[in-house]
Amino acid sequence: MAGFLSEYLAHELLDHVFSAATYTPPVTMYCALFTAAPTSAGGGTEATGGSYARVAVTNNATNFPAASSQIKRNGTAITFPTPTADWGTIIGAGWYDASTGGNLLAYGPFGTSRSVLNGDTAPSIQANGGTFTLE
Repeated sequence: MAGFLSEYLAHELLDHVFSAATYTPPVTMYCALFTAAPTSAGGGTEATGGSYARVAVTNNATNFPAASSQIKRNGTAITFPTPTADWGTIIGAGWYDASTGGNLLAYGPFGTSRSVLNGDTAPSIQANGGTFTLE
């Protein structure tokens, strides 16, 4: 899954680097699944129902190891709960700074969409399966 930074995060980082504005990264990041893709401005349709919830991931060097060659990857698997209802066709994932609502930080499509139905094996993003690149 190759990903993109949101406009929100891009603006925060540019202001942090070029005008010394304070940006404090979230202590916990929240991974969400999408049935319709967001854009860099946000939006999209997040999965809902049947035990769906964003997955909380502590923002540290174990879960997000140091970037290399302008690429940042997730260092651990991100596993969602087992669905107790149909979630729809999942086409990608995104990272937020809150468990609900909040600011979209980054997002990206999966190489292949997947229909997630009641009782399916819990969806997951394998370690190193999510990549974000700055070029």
